[in-house]
Amino acid sequence: MRPLDEAETTAVFEKLFKFTGNNLKNIVENPSHEGPDPNPGRYCFRLNKNKVYYVSDSLVKRATNIARANLVSLGTCIGRFTHSGSFHLTVQCLSLVASNAKHKVWLKPTSEMSFLYGNHVLKGGLGRITENIVPGDGVVVFSMSDVPLGFGIAAKSTQDCRKLDPNGIVVLHQADIGEYLRMEDEL
Repeated sequence: MRPLDEAETTAVFEKLFKFTGNNLKNIVENPSHEGPDPNPGRYCFRLNKNKVYYVSDSLVKRATNIARANLVSLGTCIGRFTHSGSFHLTVQCLSLVASNAKHKVWLKPTSEMSFLYGNHVLKGGLGRITENIVPGDGVVVFSMSDVPLGFGIAAKSTQDCRKLDPNGIVVLHQADIGEYLRMEDEL
């Protein structure tokens, strides 16, 4: 497990910024109260086998006793680097992204299952949407009871959604909590 280099850090922060905006500062400066140290530490990003982990400093210090080959996971896996070098967020980062989300979409109860099966969000299933969404923005998808279901990329702006027909795609699916069941061997 090693720290991210400059290019990797840039790729991770750009992807997180797409979903959190200026709230990215809250993720980076989040104090950690883990470990025996009375002073709160910080969280950091570490890379292990092309996966990026969000982990407290005290846990990283204690994990140095474990050989890299034997270390499977540490902290929260927020994403992975592909073979081509691009960074993809995984569903495990949903709690981190949802608590700091800039743009949000709420689904009607009838369309929640469709999203959890991996389908895009349609206008007919849209319950509410935050203002000032631009196509290409990162969007966190919630149920009407404010339970985070997943995230995706906005296909239409907030103003375009008002004029859109009910079968038009509003949010392009990227990850959802149904992946814990569908892809449990890969996670």
